[in-house]
Amino acid sequence: MKGIIGKKIGMTSIFSSDGRQTACTIIEAGPCTVTQVKTKDSDGYASLQLAFGDKNEKHSIKAETNHFAKANTAPKKFVKEFRNYTLEKALGEIITVDIFTEGEKVEVVGTTKGKGFQGVVKRHGFHGVGGQSHGQHDRSRAPGSIGNSSDASRVFKGVRMAGRMGSDRVKLKGLKVVKIFPDKNYILISGSVPGHNGSIVLIQK
Repeated sequence: MKGIIGKKIGMTSIFSSDGRQTACTIIEAGPCTVTQVKTKDSDGYASLQLAFGDKNEKHSIKAETNHFAKANTAPKKFVKEFRNYTLEKALGEIITVDIFTEGEKVEVVGTTKGKGFQGVVKRHGFHGVGGQSHGQHDRSRAPGSIGNSSDASRVFKGVRMAGRMGSDRVKLKGLKVVKIFPDKNYILISGSVPGHNGSIVLIQK
């Protein structure tokens, strides 16, 4: 596996040489610093710890400052671990978007937008019952019966009801790297990526 930490900038669309339009997500990927190298001998598994985004030193605790000092870098905001990293990287090395090539398929992990407490119509796509005629109460957006006909005297697990929606960790597979701008650390990925603008995402192969 190879990967990098990035920040979602927004969406755009580009045109290919044959005039085909492709919707893309702009991600500021890296530069990320290798802040720890874990091996099977020392930690029981192999992984690479990457850090992204500068953090004010006065807002960092002493343990964070000392940890990042081992890699000769300033404190960082976001730290993620990538297991079984296929690229050989040493402590303190910088990883940029150059690890990816245009046209290859990647996976993007992000946290979806939080919608708060929502009803069954928005959360599960219920169509409602009846019409919106005069004199009718607001039953068209109600969930209806949550019981069952087996006389269980309880509500089974998994019944679709109102509740918290969004803020879920989502992985999208098979997304294509459309364009890379190494000078700006930008990478354009086909389609949409979970999360709001400014959210942190992981791009991995």
